[in-house]
Amino acid sequence: MTTKQRYKFIIDWFNANVPIAETELHYSDPFGLLVAVILSAQCTDKRVNMTTPRLLADFPTAEVMAESSPEVVFEYIRSISYPNNKAKHLVGMAQKLMSDFGGIVPDDIDKLQTLPGVGRKTANVIASVVFDKPAMAVDTHVFRVSERLGLTTNSKNPLQTELELVKHIPDELIPKAHHWIILHGRYVCLARNPKCSECGLTEWCRYYSNKNQK
Repeated sequence: MTTKQRYKFIIDWFNANVPIAETELHYSDPFGLLVAVILSAQCTDKRVNMTTPRLLADFPTAEVMAESSPEVVFEYIRSISYPNNKAKHLVGMAQKLMSDFGGIVPDDIDKLQTLPGVGRKTANVIASVVFDKPAMAVDTHVFRVSERLGLTTNSKNPLQTELELVKHIPDELIPKAHHWIILHGRYVCLARNPKCSECGLTEWCRYYSNKNQK
């Protein structure tokens, strides 16, 4: 099977079986999603969704959050992983948005990465989800599932995975494909015990093929 064939089969399967694939983070505007994604690092979406309503009710815009302090924001997010660092990042991010971008979340990946707490993965999520750009955010699920399915080969880091995926996935599908792979990793292709018996992709999965040859 060629790489091109593998991508086609897998994309066709997702298109047919998972027509709707969206972020599980709750948000109502770009600033709200940016806050949620910063909080989601090494934390579950479920926990983030429990935390953001109260936080964003009191700090609904960059302008309001920029006037606060990490100590105050910490009290809202103390149940989140690494609350001290994330509180500093959120306030710093809001202040940077105000000073450099007029309080508006930019749609450019490089500009997004100038914000405190925003790395390439977070920037790609915002560009993809909010602005529908062909940006592929690579988290632990995307990294693992892409390698298992054979969409990537011996990737050494998330950037290598990202570049390989965007090379083979049509631009218009990249925002949705990001969620296809994440959700597959979250609910089917689990890290320790993948549910191969429940997976519709085993026919084209390199991991499954290799496992059954042993």
